[in-house]
Amino acid sequence: MCYIWNMQVKRMRETLYSALLLQDISFFDSETVGDLTSRLGSDCQQVSRVIGNDLNLILRNVLQGAGALIYLIVLSWPLGLCTLLICTTLAGVMLIYGLYQKKAAKLTQEFTASANEVAQETFSLMRTVRVYGTEKQEFARYNQWLGRLADISLRQSAAYGFWNLSFNTLYHSTQIIAVLVGGMSILTGNITAEQLTKFILYSEWLIYSTWWVGDNLSSLMQSVGASEKVFQLMDLMPSNQFISKGKKLQKLMGRIDFVNVSFHYSSRPTVPILQNVSIAVAPGEVVALVGLSGSGKSTLVNLLLRLYEPTKGQVLIDGFPLKELDIKWLRERIGYVGQEPKLFRMDISSNIKYGCTRDIKQEDIEWAAKQAYAHDFISSLPNGYETLVDDDLLSGGQKQRIAIARAILRDPDILILDEATSALDAESEHNVKGVLRALRSDIMTKRTVLVIAHRLSTIQAADRIVVMGGGRVIEMGSHRDLLQEEGLYARLARRQADAVA
Repeated sequence: MCYIWNMQVKRMRETLYSALLLQDISFFDSETVGDLTSRLGSDCQQVSRVIGNDLNLILRNVLQGAGALIYLIVLSWPLGLCTLLICTTLAGVMLIYGLYQKKAAKLTQEFTASANEVAQETFSLMRTVRVYGTEKQEFARYNQWLGRLADISLRQSAAYGFWNLSFNTLYHSTQIIAVLVGGMSILTGNITAEQLTKFILYSEWLIYSTWWVGDNLSSLMQSVGASEKVFQLMDLMPSNQFISKGKKLQKLMGRIDFVNVSFHYSSRPTVPILQNVSIAVAPGEVVALVGLSGSGKSTLVNLLLRLYEPTKGQVLIDGFPLKELDIKWLRERIGYVGQEPKLFRMDISSNIKYGCTRDIKQEDIEWAAKQAYAHDFISSLPNGYETLVDDDLLSGGQKQRIAIARAILRDPDILILDEATSALDAESEHNVKGVLRALRSDIMTKRTVLVIAHRLSTIQAADRIVVMGGGRVIEMGSHRDLLQEEGLYARLARRQADAVA
């Protein structure tokens, strides 16, 4: 039985985790990590316990109670109907109690998930909490949810007391009715004392079967309430990206076209992020995106990676709409380095070769690390490339260099650098920029490069610079041409020059 229960938990978690993995990024924008992990953990455990235990007990006691009721009616139908009336009343109380337990359990799981989210957020930002001295404030936030959980537990205890009181009252009522009506029936000769004794025994059996059904049914309703969110998540259909079969081109040239692209987040439909943006990037061209924060630069990259879909317009790759291409095939040919690269809790070698579908040797990993100027600091770590990555182990610049090595190892046709050198020191930035220029200028592996940078020194050598503001393209040209136009780019360049001076 224990094995079957464990297998049920395993299958539920597999199904739920698989369903979550195949959702759009917008889904994770609206769901919290603490809530989802709570559903995978305690909620799945609760549901499987019910399936393995409560349903079995309910079915068994229903059959026993039905048999006892039939025997009672055959034995004495007046007494049998009185007992049935009492059991029906008990079943009504049981139903009300079960519905309340379902609602209470749903709130319990929601409050538990919220408490987990607070704890997870606090622990992940412990340095910030310590620096600002907000330990009491975070404890108060966590304690607030614990207080709500305690209130629900108190109400559940009161409801359980009402259920037990109802049972005991009706149970003793059955005994009194059986003695009174049965005694009168003996005097009139309708039944014998032996039949009355049998009747009392079977009526107790019926009542206790009803009690067990009610007790297990309330537990079942409680689990149904707790698992309502789990089943909703399990029923989610995978994203269209994973269902549709797109095209795979023989050769990806790397031409990118944003054609009248507009975008807004579904949670904020009145706040436009991009408005009629049109940009054409030729194969092998290096295009830089600059602008103030919130101008839509990173959103363009997210649309290119098809993390989101444009609300208007379309994105073309080599003349084909992005929706028509096999997204997994395309992503295998794109290298991406973000501003704050996230590394997995695995060894450095695994982090560098993460996502590579071709056969990767250790020599290839070390070559990519050398190109990203990461080999020296990796070699100085206690276990070298086998060192387990930890948040405290690596600095922001070291993480970025590992992410750059990961992108180089993929040998992508399209390379996206979203503030990829923001955490590097001046010397490392100079070296990495030189490597990236060499990689994209190689005749044999010439690739399209899309760069987002706030440091204008990073993108001065770009073939073309696109300046964005308010979700629109406001300037476009080379570094020298944009300086002469005295627009936003020239102002940004002067401010950075003044800051350096």
